[in-house]
Amino acid sequence: MTPTTELVIARHGEAACNVTGIVGGEHGCTGLTDRGRHQVTRLAARLAVEHTARPYAIFYSTPRLRVVQTAEIIRQALQLPPDVEPELRGPDHGDADGQPWADVKTAFQGPPQHAPDIPYANGSETWNQYLARATKALQKILARHDGERILIAAHGETIEAANNLLLALPQNTCLRLGFVTDHASVTRWQRPTNRFGRTIWQLAAHNDTRHLQPER
Repeated sequence: MTPTTELVIARHGEAACNVTGIVGGEHGCTGLTDRGRHQVTRLAARLAVEHTARPYAIFYSTPRLRVVQTAEIIRQALQLPPDVEPELRGPDHGDADGQPWADVKTAFQGPPQHAPDIPYANGSETWNQYLARATKALQKILARHDGERILIAAHGETIEAANNLLLALPQNTCLRLGFVTDHASVTRWQRPTNRFGRTIWQLAAHNDTRHLQPER
């Protein structure tokens, strides 16, 4: 079966806010570390090989600095400019932006997913508000590019949103399960058509970091 639609989401490389444990919103994100740039360079090389074999029709990026820098490295490798989609940005953190995550989680008694209908800081989105925004944006992209190959440079939260959407998970599933996403990892969804004309979404890969492993 040949996939008629493919959604590939590449998480950004390691960022300075990840290393320091700072909430990396619009103000707290200061971009990729040197290690993160190296990770994305490896990721981009892999995506370039895929792009040569079967080109991506469209490339999206979120507007946060660490993702914009990730997308620029990928753009150089693929020669495919990204469209920035504001609605795919990570959660809006409100007053937590730029603060230590440890302090935010201590005050909230856990991460945002542990109380998904309550803002975890003054002015922040709730986790469910973030999911609603991100899944709506993803639905629009999938409808706009039906039958095409789509690449998105994004956040771990974006991958969670896509998995929630395409697995049709009920609200508040985050209270009992989550998804591990490493820096510069690839998550791949495919929707092939079988010989009976039926199409279903299939999770072909999640948290794939083979391109980051040392060569033997």
